[in-house]
Amino acid sequence: MELNVTKTKIVREKIWSKLDAVALPDSRFHKNFAEVIPDFIGSDKATDRIVKQPFFQTGDYAFITPDNCLVDLRRRMLEAGKSMVVSTYGIYRGFWLLEPDMVPKGQELFAAWLDGLEHFGRPITLAEIAERGRFDFLVTGASAVSLDGVRFGKGHGFFDMEWGMFTELGIVDDKSPVTAIVHDVQVVEDKLFPSPTDILVDHIATPERFHKIEHRGTRPRGIHWDLLEPEQIAQTPPLQELRKLRGLDA
Repeated sequence: MELNVTKTKIVREKIWSKLDAVALPDSRFHKNFAEVIPDFIGSDKATDRIVKQPFFQTGDYAFITPDNCLVDLRRRMLEAGKSMVVSTYGIYRGFWLLEPDMVPKGQELFAAWLDGLEHFGRPITLAEIAERGRFDFLVTGASAVSLDGVRFGKGHGFFDMEWGMFTELGIVDDKSPVTAIVHDVQVVEDKLFPSPTDILVDHIATPERFHKIEHRGTRPRGIHWDLLEPEQIAQTPPLQELRKLRGLDA
């Protein structure tokens, strides 16, 4: 396990050195890729490839991560009349619901940014998310992703945690389509081995191609409470809510 973690760190940092040339700086974190998954040159072209896919055209409701490279996707979803749940940065303030009828005409781009999301959208609890039912698809950014679907984030495990919560609610499973939007320099051709909590993706959308993973491995289920620090649970309201829903804090 330690060897795998070390290799993951090496791959991530190698990709970051290439990403610097094509990444667009974040207003707060600039190009500190340990804190932000950035937007990049050509992310609109990667989005073009996603909106042509059947899962996007037929789906009306999705989970979208707050990564900067997904701003154009969130805008396109609103313009197409699709609703979404988006996590806040670090999941510190949980999840927000954004629906097309919440956004005035012409304000879709502002609403796609995180400040706009919180201006027009509203907080949504895990119980409410569960009541709404299954996500039609999920889209995430990544620090790196391999051609066999192994995805690495910033190293904090937020998407893995979000997936774990959603599996506990029964609104995603191994058949739920998951797509990563990345630049071509973030695609790793080497064989990578996922950790027990890594979420494998079904598709990779880049400015130059749309890659479908034909034989990805299975995804984990649930939250690994034994791997979480008490401080992390205390800083993540949805984890606290899930513990109460499961009767773990009784």
